[in-house]
Amino acid sequence: MTVIPVFETPSTDGAADALNGQARGIINTTIDTLHDELHKINQSLHSNPETAYKEVFAHKTLTDFLESRGFDVKRHTYGLDTSFEATIGSGGRQVVFCAEYDALPGIGHACGHNLIATSSLAAFLAAAQALSDMKIPGRLRLLGTPAEEGGGGKCQLIEAGAFDPPEDIAAAIMAHPTGSQHARYPGEVPFDGLAGMKLIASAKMRVEFKGRTAHAGAEPWSGINALDAAVSAYNNISMMRQQMRGDERIHGVFEVGGTVPNVIPGYTRMNWFIRSPTLPRLDELVKRAKACFEAGAAAAGCEISYTPDPTYSDLRINSTLCKTYVEDMAHLGLKIKQEEHTPFEASTDMGNVSYVVPSFHGAFPVPTTPDVAAHNPKFAACAGTPEAHKSALNCAKGMAMMAIRVLTDDSIAEGARRDFEKKN
Repeated sequence: MTVIPVFETPSTDGAADALNGQARGIINTTIDTLHDELHKINQSLHSNPETAYKEVFAHKTLTDFLESRGFDVKRHTYGLDTSFEATIGSGGRQVVFCAEYDALPGIGHACGHNLIATSSLAAFLAAAQALSDMKIPGRLRLLGTPAEEGGGGKCQLIEAGAFDPPEDIAAAIMAHPTGSQHARYPGEVPFDGLAGMKLIASAKMRVEFKGRTAHAGAEPWSGINALDAAVSAYNNISMMRQQMRGDERIHGVFEVGGTVPNVIPGYTRMNWFIRSPTLPRLDELVKRAKACFEAGAAAAGCEISYTPDPTYSDLRINSTLCKTYVEDMAHLGLKIKQEEHTPFEASTDMGNVSYVVPSFHGAFPVPTTPDVAAHNPKFAACAGTPEAHKSALNCAKGMAMMAIRVLTDDSIAEGARRDFEKKN
């Protein structure tokens, strides 16, 4: 097969089509050939769920496999024990695939991060094969991003320089599994996935109340009840919900509520997530929530303190990257909804990345019943099925082609940069 000199912008649409066709053939063949090996990795991750910053098995499984394929792999990168990166190429533009692989406490891969890791790994391997075979100038990087589930792994990676210099990165790419019911929209035909999705901003914090213990029967008046402070705070939030906008969310749990009934609790701790569509609105909602917490502390006479986790920014849609993905998935016979501007009331630290570099965060369906969605134990089971693996690999083919087109097509790279630089 004749190799088109892709270091030059193709002069005709025919040349571009031939270039894309050659890359598409390499990508599809590579992923199909690696199907069984990728499925073993997928199943290994699914069977060994690990929570934020403790993804030791996943880190070793993915890095060992990449090294066995001859890639230059760095482990324990950017100050995080369970982050890694693999790179290939030189010169030209750079594209970063982000891989998530942490699970939820108690319910395993109920957000399907085993599938995210599999799809990003497959996309990187396939795009790397096309880059190598076709002698394409450019760089590809697979970045292992731990602790998306509340730990803010990508926030830590941004701070540590994983996306520096940002002008050097033409696109950061990943996709998330979703229940099959989310691929259907009222009045529309079913879709096989979603390219552009909006997720809302999220602040996370632990709230501690400190009082004084005392015998609950003999001298309760000597105590300062930290549980009363926490219960009051919880009720204050519940009352505030009536005046919240419909696209905002506050939800929390009691992590420490006392020890035994006959001791006035001197210490309690709560864990709260606060969500709103944009960062400015989130800041206002956080202020209102803190007023509720502090009123509870004041009513009980307790001290209050906060331990915040990294704030997740809202996820920005990059129309150029979404359009490119839709076009390439159509070659697989799959119909992808290009953009959904009604936000899902969920959050991701990929939102923070979307404020640093042009970013793509698509969604591919996992076959489920209508009553099953993410963060449900039944979704964890669905995320381990052969059908879910097939959906992840189809998505990987589209993401790999997107990466190659970003590297070879100036108009796509420039369009993605323009979309990124637009204000929300």
